[in-house]
Amino acid sequence: MKRIAAFLLLIALSFAGSIPVQAQRMTPEQNARKSRKDAKTQQKYLKKQAKQQRKAMKRYEKTQRKATKKANKQLKQRRK
Repeated sequence: MKRIAAFLLLIALSFAGSIPVQAQRMTPEQNARKSRKDAKTQQKYLKKQAKQQRKAMKRYEKTQRKATKKANKQLKQRRK
């Protein structure tokens, strides 16, 4: 009985151990595909961040223009 249990345990461990090793192997085609996908994802992320940066700069410039316009208006009123 112990031999059968040991044999079944050995089979189960060998099967369980072989799955991760096979999953870690990647063919060159799979590696290239993954690299392209990762590069595309990175480009998409960078494009999104650049867009957000441009929008932030536009908002900042707009507030600066408004502040300058307001300050100039106040100066003109004080001179009168």
